[in-house]
Amino acid sequence: MSTGILALLSLLPIISVAIFLVLLRWPASRAMPIAYVVAGILAYFVWQIPASQVMAASVNGLIVAGTLIYIIFGAILLLNTLQQSGAILAIRQGFSDITPDRRIQVIIIAWLFGSFIEGSAGFGTPAAVAVPLMVGLGFPAMAAVVAGMIIQSTPVSFGAMGTPILVGVNTGLSADPAMAAYAAQLGYGEWEQFLAFIATKVALLHAITGTFIPLLVVGVMTRFFGKNRSFAEGFKVWKFALFAAFSMTVPYLIVANTLGPEFPSMFGGLIGLAIVVSAASKGFLMPKAEEAWDFDTRENWDEDWTGALQPKFDIGQTERASMGIVRAWSPYLVVAGLLVLTRLRALNLEAILRDSNPFITWSWPRIFGSDITASFQPLWSPGTIFIIVSLITIFLHGIKREQYQVALSSSLKTLVPASMALIFTVPMVQVFINTSGGAAGYEQMPIALAEGVANLTGSAWPFFSTFIGGLGAFVAGSNTVSNMMFSLFQFGVGERILVDPTWIVALQAVGGAAGNIICVHNVVAASAVVGLVGKEGAVIRKTLLPFFYYAGTAGALGYGIVNSADGIFNLGFILAGISGATMIYFIFRHNRRDAS
Repeated sequence: MSTGILALLSLLPIISVAIFLVLLRWPASRAMPIAYVVAGILAYFVWQIPASQVMAASVNGLIVAGTLIYIIFGAILLLNTLQQSGAILAIRQGFSDITPDRRIQVIIIAWLFGSFIEGSAGFGTPAAVAVPLMVGLGFPAMAAVVAGMIIQSTPVSFGAMGTPILVGVNTGLSADPAMAAYAAQLGYGEWEQFLAFIATKVALLHAITGTFIPLLVVGVMTRFFGKNRSFAEGFKVWKFALFAAFSMTVPYLIVANTLGPEFPSMFGGLIGLAIVVSAASKGFLMPKAEEAWDFDTRENWDEDWTGALQPKFDIGQTERASMGIVRAWSPYLVVAGLLVLTRLRALNLEAILRDSNPFITWSWPRIFGSDITASFQPLWSPGTIFIIVSLITIFLHGIKREQYQVALSSSLKTLVPASMALIFTVPMVQVFINTSGGAAGYEQMPIALAEGVANLTGSAWPFFSTFIGGLGAFVAGSNTVSNMMFSLFQFGVGERILVDPTWIVALQAVGGAAGNIICVHNVVAASAVVGLVGKEGAVIRKTLLPFFYYAGTAGALGYGIVNSADGIFNLGFILAGISGATMIYFIFRHNRRDAS
């Protein structure tokens, strides 16, 4: 079968998702079973994968879905515990003391705090922490999910202490024994040094492209969830948004070039958080009090905006919380501390928490005789940390037994309907990516699709390499998995079109990060955290523009860099410049309109 036909067939599960979930606006609980069936039929009848392998991939998907549901439960339980203790009201009051402006709040929580949590834990944890926190502060559930998804871009390549690079790119490239010789030829005798070299390129692309992400977050929020449905209201805080962007990306870039791929997102988010909160407290670049932006009153919200998880206070509530702000934040500080401590390689707690002992790692090797192995390590899961911290909060905040029972009961009620979509979403992904080794002899579906695109694009490949990385994350739900699948393929295409292949691998990593913005897997999980059931397609429609901006701008930058011998006015740099100039044009256009 020709490469083009294979590519088209590989695209069918993704097309089914686009049609039913995004275009027809079906809930994921109805759309994803269709995508699963399409992937299963293709795997069995076209790729000729044994039925046992299809079933093994499906079972592995159910187990992975269970691990996600466990994390979601922990996140919901922690938030409900804080609501019962009154901590959420105190946190909300703390933000109001800095500013009641929701535009500033979303930048601090989603962009900065979210980046720090991504750097510490990765794997969707920011959505499990930042998204319910925003809902607890009075944000519409959908607005919180959309904001949480958009920032899943710049910090993702260095999430979970650099896992997408140190595991994803590493595993993908090291599959070819000749790669070590290539690294040595460049002067990198140690493989880790070569990975760090690629990471600096990834960080540069992210730092440039991520400059406008905080502005896009507030612009999308005011456009889709504001009373006046206006991008302009978000763009009014462009100075603060750019300040917040640079406060994170500058240290992020410095850390990537000095400390390696483990710490850019974690340190960038933490340093940025310290800089921006301190500056905001002093009123630096802040909007005037009378210009503070807020959502419309709750009764005027669209019914699609809210989920099962709702704060237990009114947005207009004015009484001050009795709990101190440090005490209120302490559970989240404990979460962040435990995430960092357990992930620090210097402490090597991972060796203990992920030990092969069957009491620590629950494993099902070679499911149904296939090469697929499922495992779950509960001590390593962020869900366990969330649950432990919720129990610690009983003592930190003096919660009564009856209050904790309410939090537990409420969390279980929210979890059950919100989990249904994951039961089909993750198995579909697992079937899609576990299609190698079939009797037909075809490459697995993602590779077949990428090869079809590569054959069409030729030397223009850098423009498309980020979208292939994004496609991998879209279907797999992970930048790490996308990098595993495509890094070696991207390197080979770079060699074939006679450009520096390490830049193409860097574009793969950046694209894989951008794919998290629209990833069905992550959207379903983030929506489930706040009980936003059946609205996943609406979330993806609102995050498509930021995804195309990110993948397109990074791809243009990459094309410009690998073709820099043609001068700075090559097509890539021109298109990247147009992308940036367009953002600047809209900023000044809206500000001129307001001034007049």
